[in-house]
Amino acid sequence: MGEQRAERLVEIKNKLGLHARAANMIVKVANRYRAKVTLEKDGVEANGKSIMGLLMLAAGKGAKLRIRAQGEDASEAVEEIARLVEGNFGEE
Repeated sequence: MGEQRAERLVEIKNKLGLHARAANMIVKVANRYRAKVTLEKDGVEANGKSIMGLLMLAAGKGAKLRIRAQGEDASEAVEEIARLVEGNFGEE
């Protein structure tokens, strides 16, 4: 069987956007998976396992992020990160 790929588009809805604590939460989730995880905003792609990379996306409230993963557990990684974003990182 070929390498698994997964992708999902989500919108940042929390007031503070993708700030340091939220980026750290994504990195912690991404690091639990073997898949290569990337997040993309407006054509700019960042490593989902890099806090600095994610912060460089400057994704504020209303930004659309494409979560992509490639590897044996890609679907699970994308779904867990999407739930985190859709749950507003536990914020308002």
